[in-house]
Amino acid sequence: MHEQSLIRNLVRKIQQLAEHQGGTLVAARLRLGALAHISAEHLREHFEQETGGTPLEGLRLQIEEMQDIHDVEAQEIILDSLEFQDADEF
Repeated sequence: MHEQSLIRNLVRKIQQLAEHQGGTLVAARLRLGALAHISAEHLREHFEQETGGTPLEGLRLQIEEMQDIHDVEAQEIILDSLEFQDADEF
C-alpha cells in the first residue's frame, strides 16, 4: 500500500510539471535510493499500472539505482528530469 501512495505522488508530480511545459512528454529520469524499499522493476510495474489509460501511459522511465546507503537521499525516489519532444518534431 505504501508503494502505491509513493507512485501516485510521483505520477501527480510528473503530471503537474508536464502541464506547464510545451511538447509531448516522452521520458522521465528517476534516481532510486538504496533504501527506498522498492526495486526498479517493481517501481516500473506500479508506474505502468498507475498510468494505464492516462496521458502518461507508455512514458519511458530511466531509473538509476543508487548504491550508497549513507546518502541523504537513500530512502527517496527522486525525479531528476523530464524529456519532452516538441510538437514540430513529429
